[in-house]
Amino acid sequence: MPFLIRLAVVYGINVLALIVVDWMFDSVTIGRWGSLLVGAAVLTIGNTFLKPILTIVTLPLVILTFGLAYFAINVLMLALAEWIAPDFSIDGFWTYVGATIVIWFVNVV
Repeated sequence: MPFLIRLAVVYGINVLALIVVDWMFDSVTIGRWGSLLVGAAVLTIGNTFLKPILTIVTLPLVILTFGLAYFAINVLMLALAEWIAPDFSIDGFWTYVGATIVIWFVNVV
C-alpha cells in the first residue's frame, strides 16, 4: 500500500511540474486537463518502471558520460509523455532540456 501512496504523490507532483513547464515555456503546449493528466501519468509510470530499466541497460554509457546519458534518459521520458498524451507538444531541443530541468527541480522541491 505505501507504494501506491508514493505513486499517487509522485503523480500529483508531476501534474504540478507539467503545469509549471506549460506556464514557463511558450513552446510547450498542453491542451486541457485531460492532456495534462495523461502526460503526468505517462511521466510517472515511465519514471517509476521504464527509467530504472533503461538506466541499468545503459549504465556503462551513464558512467562513461559522467551522468549526461542519465539526463538524456530524463529527456526521453518527457518525450514519451509528449508522444502518448494528446494535445501535448514541445517544440525544440532546448525546450526539452529546459523542461526536463524544471520538472527535475519541481520534483526535488
